[in-house]
Amino acid sequence: MIETPLGDAATAPLLSSPLARGRGSLPRQRQLIQRLKQAILAGQLPAGGKLPSSRALSEELDISRNTVLIAYEQLTAEGYVIADRQGTRVAPLSAAARSAAREAAPLPVQPPATARRLTRIISTRYTHDGSLPMTPGTPALTQFPVNAWRRAQDRALQAAPATALGYGHPAGEPALREAIAQYLRVSRGVHCDASRIVITEGAQGGLALCVQLLTNPGDTAWLEDPGYRGAKSAFHAGDLNVVAMRVDADGIVIPESAWSRQPPRLIQTTPSHQYPTGAVLSLTRRLDLLERARRAGAWIIEDDYDSEFRHQGEPIAAMQGLLPDAPVLYVGTFSKTMFPALRLGFLVLPEAIAREAMPSIIEMQRGGHRLEQLAMAAFIENGQFSRHLGRMRRLYRERQAALREALALHLGIEHEVLGGHCGLHLTVRLPPVYADTSIVAEARKLGMNPGALSSFALTPRIEDNGLVIGYGNTGAERFPALVRRLRDVALAVAKPARDRVSPPARPAPATS
Repeated sequence: MIETPLGDAATAPLLSSPLARGRGSLPRQRQLIQRLKQAILAGQLPAGGKLPSSRALSEELDISRNTVLIAYEQLTAEGYVIADRQGTRVAPLSAAARSAAREAAPLPVQPPATARRLTRIISTRYTHDGSLPMTPGTPALTQFPVNAWRRAQDRALQAAPATALGYGHPAGEPALREAIAQYLRVSRGVHCDASRIVITEGAQGGLALCVQLLTNPGDTAWLEDPGYRGAKSAFHAGDLNVVAMRVDADGIVIPESAWSRQPPRLIQTTPSHQYPTGAVLSLTRRLDLLERARRAGAWIIEDDYDSEFRHQGEPIAAMQGLLPDAPVLYVGTFSKTMFPALRLGFLVLPEAIAREAMPSIIEMQRGGHRLEQLAMAAFIENGQFSRHLGRMRRLYRERQAALREALALHLGIEHEVLGGHCGLHLTVRLPPVYADTSIVAEARKLGMNPGALSSFALTPRIEDNGLVIGYGNTGAERFPALVRRLRDVALAVAKPARDRVSPPARPAPATS
């Protein structure tokens, strides 16, 4: 056994005990580093004590001398030991550091002291398989023109200079911003140019940027109810006071008293296709909202959700283009028109905000996803994007019609279909006896994934009981069987509730 220079016989087993070998064992170099670290932190190797020479320790442990040398070098780099001409000695550690190391293990793990705002953000994502049929908001990914997109990417990579592999403009690639501006002017009636567009990480990134640019903690934000849960999360993450504004068949309803009682800084709305009810904000309400927001110094976030997939009549023009210099920040995304993993969206800023905030945006953001942005710009400019949208409109129109027919023929329980002339889903309102959260939980066990309407509401009401049924990712031929299965689930969920409220039937009187 080696004569340890540390002068403590108790440390000899520590330095001479063999390291683990064989399958499943950590590399011996890592084992040695961990052993010495733990011993130093626990005080078994006291400060100033000299470690054995690399040659002596390698012979004692029957390992390569290089293994010991590398371990000592790593411990020196991390500050556990000091190496000089006299050898390798244990570095002095403060009493607080040693105490923390000794006490950390026995103490129970406490929840981290995260920001209070996180308690207001309720997780709703990644709790289920989004590839299941009837998932709201999932496009027909199997129908995406992968080959055309691959060619666009290849061309972008070949044409781009080497500098395209570095950081890009923080607001996004100029080519994509110009292509989006042209597309929005023609197809959505949006007043904009490329200088007012910022490329974001989807619609969620656009909402978060609106909060960053225009609000301070404690400001009030109005949110559609029921509404998009991502907007609620973005507002809570900004420490805003979120006020629910109910939605009816004509869109968001704002009481007259709210403008004086709870004046907003931000107002979120999905006027072309309200999510999840499918309502279209009436022209009267649009104009009134624009005028009242202007007078109140508030800003409207127009989330143009699913506007590209209008199934009846002409597309409804964006609210942003109704008035010159409208107090509207327009948010869009390619998650539904292309595919969610692309993570490309855009924010159209009012001219005054773009002029004031662009210097700050340049400091806050870093331009990335450059090749994807260049490919997307080419995809729009060469007409592939428009052709893809045309094919998807026809497909989704067919699938929605099939779902409507299946609901009418096979659901077999009282229901009301809301909205539904646009987008990738239908919302079905149900009587309270058919509890939507229970139906959804049981449906997922059977391979279906509708959403519960009540889960979209900040303050759920009795009329918020229902199902949000996606048809984007589900073939038309599947809906009859799926709806029948959904009916069986709903009836099974409702039976215990009916049994609780219905008195037992009395036996019929005996007859002679």
